[in-house]
Amino acid sequence: MTTTIKRPFMRPLILAAVLLTGSTLAQAESPWKDGEQVYAKVCGHCHEKGIGPVIKGRQLPPAYITAIVRHGFRAMPALRSSFIDDQALLSVAEFINQSPATGEE
Repeated sequence: MTTTIKRPFMRPLILAAVLLTGSTLAQAESPWKDGEQVYAKVCGHCHEKGIGPVIKGRQLPPAYITAIVRHGFRAMPALRSSFIDDQALLSVAEFINQSPATGEE
């Protein structure tokens, strides 16, 4: 015969631990220095090599860039916030928006 011991006090403790861990991770700083670094490390591999379309120098609105990055479009994969956080995404979107076309710098 197996006896089950109920521990009702454990659920709130586990929930509190999970919530505290999640909030600590959410407050962590972005690993990205700035939009230029994100572009060089992530975007440039395709958009500077002729694989993806040229995006610099087109004054694409940051909201458009953000939507494409988060949801993907054609060959462009969707990038989750666990890969590029919202702050870094906005930073790279503004960098792309303000950048002159490649070769005109």
